[in-house]
Amino acid sequence: MKNRIVVVVVVIVVGIIAAYFYWQQQQQQPEPVQVQAILPPPPPPEPVVQQVIETAPAQPPLPELSESDKFMLDTIAGLVGNKSLMKLFHAERIIRKIVATVDNLPRARVPLNVSPVSPAPGAFLTEGSEDDKTISPKNAARYALHVKVAEAIDAQKLVEIYVRLYPLFQQAYEELGYPKKYFNDRLLVAIDNMLAAPDLKKPVKLVQPHVLYNFADPELEARSAGQKILMRMGSGNAAKIKARLREIKQQIMLHMRDKKLDSTE
Repeated sequence: MKNRIVVVVVVIVVGIIAAYFYWQQQQQQPEPVQVQAILPPPPPPEPVVQQVIETAPAQPPLPELSESDKFMLDTIAGLVGNKSLMKLFHAERIIRKIVATVDNLPRARVPLNVSPVSPAPGAFLTEGSEDDKTISPKNAARYALHVKVAEAIDAQKLVEIYVRLYPLFQQAYEELGYPKKYFNDRLLVAIDNMLAAPDLKKPVKLVQPHVLYNFADPELEARSAGQKILMRMGSGNAAKIKARLREIKQQIMLHMRDKKLDSTE
């Protein structure tokens, strides 16, 4: 079982450094055309859903995506407010790595080479005999620094910057192979997926078919990469991360709503 708890922080960091909601709004239905009374009236237009987006105020121009690493590190440092915590973050291709990681969180695995942050220190800790191996309660302490980063972030400020910097993340997402999709949609999918991770309070049994550990329960092993990260980090840590994810999602939703249009509009 690889030490990939670090990508939990990515979802938090994405809230720090992501998004200005650039969803393409659907066009308003045209006003009904006046017709002579002898003609049958045109059928009413089908209701559609329009995403009403709050636009960001005017801001200085953003850097080019290829030149954005220093800008991103400075932005993260300003929100984390602790220089010692900045050692977690890699300094190259930050936006592209965050986008790739978020895209993979709901999938079966997250490639290590796309992680924008360092792994949890030390080896994955287990206890028990070879036939009755479980995750050690001491393993949760390895993730203390990553959880501290998550808890240090103000969700409201995080999303305010999210609104400011989204164009760079949208560009990276399109370059990843999604030219007609929106990065924020994928972010919300990743957050919801991780929030659905089961809370494992009892010792979690493991098997070791080869070098890496797997969950002994096939249903747990079939879970997404993001959910398995939370399940490995311990119930207490997972609860803190989930609480912060809920706050982030709530702040994101304050900037968007669905408006149903009917024939009277």
